[in-house]
Amino acid sequence: MTQIKANEPILTFINVFKVEPENQQRVVELLTQATEVSVKFAPGFISCALHKSTDGTKVTMYAQWQSLEHYQAMRDDPRPLPFFQEALTIATFESGMYDVVKTFEYTKE
Repeated sequence: MTQIKANEPILTFINVFKVEPENQQRVVELLTQATEVSVKFAPGFISCALHKSTDGTKVTMYAQWQSLEHYQAMRDDPRPLPFFQEALTIATFESGMYDVVKTFEYTKE
């Protein structure tokens, strides 16, 4: 389960795929397949959550890794590559690496 906590030694990737609404579900399927066949078994993988925008124009993946080296090793694995390549034929991709610095939770007054 994805747990978001500040000041943990976890590397977070927030990857946004911009798509036409008719391609949104296919990108979700491709990222799901890549994760199911390979990514979730990669050393250093912690968790991942897929999100789709309500307007149909984006798919966002929030992924947690133990280190950049672990993430790079997964990227060098050929098994998820066909899924990522197909996704990039119907979507543009913007990736960002983050450290969680603060979290907030509901507090009843």
